[in-house]
Amino acid sequence: MKKIVPVMLAGGSGKRLWPLSRKSYPKQFSSLLEEQSLFQKSAIRLTSSTDIQFEKHITITHSDFRFIVTEQLQAIGIVPKHIILEPEGKNTAPAILAASIFAKNNNPDAILLVAPSDHDIPDTEEFHKAIKAGIEQVQAGKMVVFGISPTNPETGYGYIEVASENLDHLGVASVECFIEKPEYLNAEKMFQAGNYLWNAGIFLFKAVDMITAFEKLENEILKLTEEALRVAKLDLGFYLLNPGLWQKIKNISIDIAIMERIKNLAVIKYSFKWSDLGNWSEVWLKGQKDSYGNVTSETAHSIDCTETLLRSEKSTIQIVGLGLNNIIAIAMPDAVLVANKNRTQDIKDVVEYLKKKNIPQAEIFQKDHRPWGWFESLVLGNGYQVKRICVNPGGALSLQSHKYRSEHWIVVKGIAKVTIGDEVKLINEGESVFVPKNVIHRMENPGTHLMDLIEVQIGSYLKEDDITRYEDIYNRK
Repeated sequence: MKKIVPVMLAGGSGKRLWPLSRKSYPKQFSSLLEEQSLFQKSAIRLTSSTDIQFEKHITITHSDFRFIVTEQLQAIGIVPKHIILEPEGKNTAPAILAASIFAKNNNPDAILLVAPSDHDIPDTEEFHKAIKAGIEQVQAGKMVVFGISPTNPETGYGYIEVASENLDHLGVASVECFIEKPEYLNAEKMFQAGNYLWNAGIFLFKAVDMITAFEKLENEILKLTEEALRVAKLDLGFYLLNPGLWQKIKNISIDIAIMERIKNLAVIKYSFKWSDLGNWSEVWLKGQKDSYGNVTSETAHSIDCTETLLRSEKSTIQIVGLGLNNIIAIAMPDAVLVANKNRTQDIKDVVEYLKKKNIPQAEIFQKDHRPWGWFESLVLGNGYQVKRICVNPGGALSLQSHKYRSEHWIVVKGIAKVTIGDEVKLINEGESVFVPKNVIHRMENPGTHLMDLIEVQIGSYLKEDDITRYEDIYNRK
């Protein structure tokens, strides 16, 4: 059986799942339903089985997420192979085209399966059967889109009108048209009609067929993408698309650029469970409910509540609902959302509201992920800040200095290799070290376990841009 090249789209911001999903750490990297993230579950789903043989993954993501991608793949035993970095998001069409060109350069006969990395498809065996059915269509010269059998008149998904009514599971039909996310009355009509499917945004095609379609329909995007990929910078195993060329490319979805305009598109109906987990109502639907329809996390409690989602994202925060009905309540260390379950599609407007007020929680977490690990701000006062810093085994912060602040490091777990000026020494659990202003310094984890320390900053300016880097193993500027 011919191997399929799996392409995972891992950009976006997941605004409707705020405050858990934010621009700095979108939903695909979060553990929404299980311990593994949606991204990790997607990667596992796109590995070989008895029905389908897959090549190594191609991942398309934003440059800010490159180390999160590698860390999460390594955590599930998958060696990161092909990671293409977008300097900025340009919607799905340029990303899918870049993956197509990349795959064709490696194999002129490549067949690609493109899928978002933030969907929940619990039945991998059935999903692979659907892909297998799609391969027959691709080999017959078709491009394939997968349509989901609708279970309700959903207004949060786009729809596909198909030429045949009452298709069976894995049935094939031609596409009449695509419909953008509808108002409720139109969604109800389509749900009752029987010849409409949800658009899953999952596609199967030959790389050469996709490139040919762009050549005919969006040739300017093709030229710019080819050149952006040709001069891409290979950096620490990542392919960074040329920023100047990428900036010139049109921001457009693959549906509008190509799929709505080609004549050789087939749809395959998928009738098993699927969700894009695009809002908190979807998370509630997928959750384990009590006898009153409530879904609660480990440190959440419902008293006389019905049809409600109560979720705390930190073990030290207890959330209690009393007498609630049809409510979503999400507690994070730095933000809390309380909303009517019928308004969860509008949470993206909450994010825009917070952005206009310059509230950092709109897009940024207290916990900031870096290539070496992560840190979070515990206390911020006038002239001082306390941080918790966790460094992965083998991880190293850049060799750096700060103009406006000094730092005091206390190791609470593991062992730290510390450079301060010309001195290099090991700091054990319970020991501390002082870093004066303007002194070049670095922190490393030489051990095999996570290194955990507390950093106390004192100075007149404490923001992250007070840094001069001299060396960095991750090639950050």
